[in-house]
Amino acid sequence: MFFGKKGEIDTNNIPEHIAIIMDGNGRWAKKRGLSRSMGHREGSRTLKKIVEACYQLGVKYLTVYAFSTENWSRPKEEVNELMKLLLDYLRNAERELAGKKVRIKVIGEKKKLPAEIIKEIERVEKNTENIEGLDFIIALNYGGRQEIVEAVSKLVDDFGAGVLTEINEDTISERLYTKNIPDPDLLIRTSGEMRISNFLIWQLSYSEFYFCDVLWPDFSETHLKDAIKSYQGRQRRFGGVKC
Repeated sequence: MFFGKKGEIDTNNIPEHIAIIMDGNGRWAKKRGLSRSMGHREGSRTLKKIVEACYQLGVKYLTVYAFSTENWSRPKEEVNELMKLLLDYLRNAERELAGKKVRIKVIGEKKKLPAEIIKEIERVEKNTENIEGLDFIIALNYGGRQEIVEAVSKLVDDFGAGVLTEINEDTISERLYTKNIPDPDLLIRTSGEMRISNFLIWQLSYSEFYFCDVLWPDFSETHLKDAIKSYQGRQRRFGGVKC
């Protein structure tokens, strides 16, 4: 594998789809004697930098785990701050991405989100739906198990209505939130935790995993490139035999 004279990544082997579990905002804040909300704010700034970096590197799909179905159990003040940050991000996304070919899509159980956020999701998705470049996918009120439950429910309804005559991997994939989005090539999780936490359970079946100890607010373009270089040094076999 060629990384270049100074260890640069191979620009001809960039993962098409990168998924990120952005973990460590709270610990980052605690280490500095700050509130968890401040950690989330700093994490939001990091996200903007990483979206930009992925765009410049030619990544086609970037999916980030912004808020899980389990996160509602966190203290009310923290949840409110997260919702405020998400609302601000959606409201300002187009301005911040001005001049860049970025399409925004939100996946998850949207009905339970605050009305203001649902409105902004609908607006930003509509305004960017015809853009082709980087697909930026935000998993919001997302749970992998819930996604599969909803897909199975749709399958049962369609099978009962005669729309389907067979249930297979393709018919399940077509009923997931990620319909028409290729499965991630690379999953990155920050903060040193080594689990997927109910994120893209179906889609990560053959993804390469990269875990790093860096807390999300400290994650940089250099760390992103390190993850990509690790990915490029692996041989993906998808269950086959190594040549």
